[in-house]
Order: sequence, then structure tokens, then C-alpha cells
Amino acid sequence: MSSSGILQVKEQLAAALAESVTHAGLEVAQLPAIQLSPTPDKRFGDLSANLAMLIAKEAGRKPREVAELLAKHLEVSPDVVERVEVAGAGFINFFLHPGWALPVVREILQVGDGYGRSNEGQGRRVQIEFVSANPTGPLGVHHGRGGAIGDALANLLAWTGHQVEREFYINNERTSLQMRRFGESVEARYLQLCGREVKVPEDGYQGEYVGEIAQAIRDRDGDRYLEMPSEQRVPLFTKLAEQEMLREQREVLERFGIRYDRWFEADSLFESGEVDEVVKLLTEGGFTYEAEDALWLRTTGFGDDRDRTLVRRTGQPTYLATDAAYHRDKFGRGFDLVIDIWGPDHHGYMARTRAAVQALGFAPERLELIIYQLVRLLRHGDLVPMSKRAGDIVLLSDLIDEVGTDVARFFYLMRSSDSHLDFDLELAKQQSRDNPVYYVQYAHVRTCSIFARASERGIAIPEPDEADLSLLRHERELDLMRKLAELPEEIAIAAAMREPHRLTAYAQGLAQTLHGFYDSDDCRVLDDQNAGLTAARLCLVRAAQVVLRNALTILGLSAPEQM
Repeated sequence: MSSSGILQVKEQLAAALAESVTHAGLEVAQLPAIQLSPTPDKRFGDLSANLAMLIAKEAGRKPREVAELLAKHLEVSPDVVERVEVAGAGFINFFLHPGWALPVVREILQVGDGYGRSNEGQGRRVQIEFVSANPTGPLGVHHGRGGAIGDALANLLAWTGHQVEREFYINNERTSLQMRRFGESVEARYLQLCGREVKVPEDGYQGEYVGEIAQAIRDRDGDRYLEMPSEQRVPLFTKLAEQEMLREQREVLERFGIRYDRWFEADSLFESGEVDEVVKLLTEGGFTYEAEDALWLRTTGFGDDRDRTLVRRTGQPTYLATDAAYHRDKFGRGFDLVIDIWGPDHHGYMARTRAAVQALGFAPERLELIIYQLVRLLRHGDLVPMSKRAGDIVLLSDLIDEVGTDVARFFYLMRSSDSHLDFDLELAKQQSRDNPVYYVQYAHVRTCSIFARASERGIAIPEPDEADLSLLRHERELDLMRKLAELPEEIAIAAAMREPHRLTAYAQGLAQTLHGFYDSDDCRVLDDQNAGLTAARLCLVRAAQVVLRNALTILGLSAPEQM
């Protein structure tokens, strides 16, 4: 597990600040959380703390006076902190030693693929359910965004010591009207292929993929279903169509680099009786009432804007009843935390789902709901037209065909999930520095080329303890080391905040720093005149390669050796 980096430096300085409060004789009942933040201007140091302003009132002194006292009593290693200054109303600014990150290079080389990992999660079991598209159509580009976010978040949580399981929820409950319409649509197309004059229901599914499924069924089974009574044929075709659609969805998701631990069928909740059991539990708990010949759940008691129907007047459970049973099933499997990642059309379901979970007796903090916003595909500044095959969406499979999995995933992860995303197809296909994916992956390629040239010259890459890293004094070398030291903290924050996009920003920043080092005439790695400096720089490049590869791995991208 990684322990160094800027995160450890902050922890050391926070501990030193806490001790300085005692050494300075300041009486503070309980210290607030001590935060160290990067300064907006390097003239004011590398890190700054506002602790003095937070405790000044309780200490009975002016903030700047408290800051000066704390600075006077600070005990920090000169190998880490070069000097401390008090500024403004009471900021304590730390100027780090230029070579403070040198030990990070050695650690990266020692732990390799483990650099950036931590045990923050302490083995907590987390289930992430994402994509969960209805099995009535192919996956669209909006599903791709949910897939990239969910998979990258799962990676982040695994890297921070959580036990993570990925789950796809198949919304195939037996009472679903949309599933029946899907089956009827495929049935109609099948009958047309068999020479019958029938029409697809007006409220059915019109995309070309419906005909493709019907053709696949006829190619395999011929006309054997032609004389079957419709009341038997529709349920059969609904199941056959669902199986074909799920097969396609699974194939596309695997192409996109996503593999689930479990595909969960909603219909199993009916077969097991869990839906009926949940309705019974909610009723016995006093959380339901009857009105308008239906059964209602008192979701307003948990913050919803109105109560919601649990069982329709027909006696059929609503989606809320199914969702309640599903989440009870999740927690029953022993997950400490459940994270649902939903599309932009699910805002209205958040409050009612939380209400049902709480009514069933589960702590609200055990359920997290993440809504991601819309994706617009642009070509030359214009919206990309919808797919004829899908009818009303642009297919994820078409996007993968056009730009590739790596590019699609990176672009999806470049913005916060709560921001709308404009996906520029022309930029995505460029092999230039303007394309952020190419820019990042090309940085990794450059590290590989350095080692290839070293091998051609018979220069061996030294072991971490063999090189004199203190020779790395150039500002670009120091900048690169400092950037490498940021990875553990970036991973920890991205995981805690559920913000995978932070890692794409980090990868771009690291690539920029690495390109700057590579392009500098003053930082030529293979220096025939200085074997010691060559060895140190090879270690630095190897460390950069490891960190860049780790970041790409978490994002679900490849780290190519040539482009």
C-alpha cells in the first residue's frame, strides 16, 4: 500500500500543527479538522493552513498572533519543509524543500502497480449498480456515460481498500407493460417475415433492431411459432427478444471494458415472493394506507414531495415496490454501501427510493444515488442524427466503432457526472496533442521509447537503491516528482467524492509535466557524459511510467507502448 506523496506530507504537517497548539500553550477544547491547501501563488509557498483563524476566538487572541505562535512552536523536518511564513490575517504558509518528493520516486519503483493504493475502505463491501438499461433496445451513448462512470468509480473504490461488486439490474419484471410491448413488436415482425399482414403496435418498438431480432428467431426456429396462439406466443417472444437483447448489451459492454459480477433479474423478485413480502413489511410497519382503490407508501414522511403508489388498483405492484424489494435484497446480501448510478431521467425516483429504503429500516447513508447528465454528440459543431437501427438513439456500439473504447471512456470521464457533456467526435478522432486521450497515452509511449533506446545502447535500468536520486535538481525534474507524489491523494479524493473525472484531469496534468520534461534540452535522459545522472533520470522516467499506467488502469484505459 502506498504511504508517501503529498498526502503523507499534509498528514505530517497537520500533526505538527496540532502539536504546536499544545506547545504554544493555547487552550482549545477540541481542534477543528486541520486542512492544508495548495497556495494560489507559489510566492506564498506550496501549502497553506488557516488553523489560526479557526481557533483564534476560543484562544482569546487575534488570528495573526495565533499563527505566529504556532509557527514559532512548529517542529517539522527540514528535509520536508524549508521554511514557514505567516501571511495575511493569519495564514501559515509552508515552503517545501525542493527535493521533498525524492523518496516518492524510490517508493513508486518499489511498489509499482500498488502505488496509489490505500486501505481507506477497510474492506467495506460496496455494490455499484450501473447502466441497467431496459432489455427492450440496444445501448445508447447515454448508457455509455453511466458505464464509464460506474466502472471507473468501482476501480477507485477497489484501489482505496473496498470490496466492490458490479451489478447490472435487468428490468424484466413480469408485470412490465414495456416488456409486453417489446414482445408484441418482435412477434409482429416475425409474422411479417412469415408472410402474415400484421402491423407493429403503434405504441410498440419501431427500430430496425426489432426486425433483426425477429429475423434471428426465424432463421433459428423457422415457422414453428406461426400457428401458436397469440396468448402463448407473446410471452414466448418477449422472453426470446429479451435474451437476444441482453446478449447484445453484454457484448457491447464487454467491448467497452465492463464486466459485471452479477446480472440481476427483476423477475426473480416476483418468483421468490420478495415483492409481496416487502409490501407486507411496509404495511405492517404502518407506512402504507389505502386510497383510490390502491395502496400508497407514505414517502412524504421521509422527505418526498408526495406519497407514491405501491400497489395499483389492479393489484399489480408498481416499480417502487419492485425497487424496494430489490434494495432490500441488496442489503440482505451484506453490502455496507449500495451505490446506484442513474441516467438524467431518474431524478423523480430518488426521493421515493430513499424513502422506501428508510421505511424498511435501513440507514439512509447506506444508499447513494448518483445522477449523470445528458450527452450530446457533435460533429463539426452539429448534433449527430439519431440511429435508424435504434429508432431514437445513437448507439454506443457505433461510437466505439468510430472512436474506440479508450477515447470514448476518457471523453465520458472528462466532466463531472452532474455536468452536461458535449462529445466532439472530430476531436476524439484526431491523433494530435489537441486530443486529450492521445496526449496522455502518447506520454506513456514516450517513456517506452526512452527505455527502448537505452536497451539499444546497452544501458540497463538501475535498481531503485542503485541510483543517486539527489542528482535530480532541475526544476522540470522536481516538477515531475511533485506531480507523481499527487496520485495517492487524487485517488483518495476521487473515490471519497465519487468523482472519477478528477483522475482524467490528473492524467492530463501528469502528461503535460512529462512532455515538458521530455522536450527539455536540459533534461536529456540518456546522457553519455554523465552515467550517474542518466541512471537517476531513468528511475524518474520509470516512476512516471508506473504512475501514468496506474491512472490509466483506474480509468479503464490501455497504456500503449507505441502509437
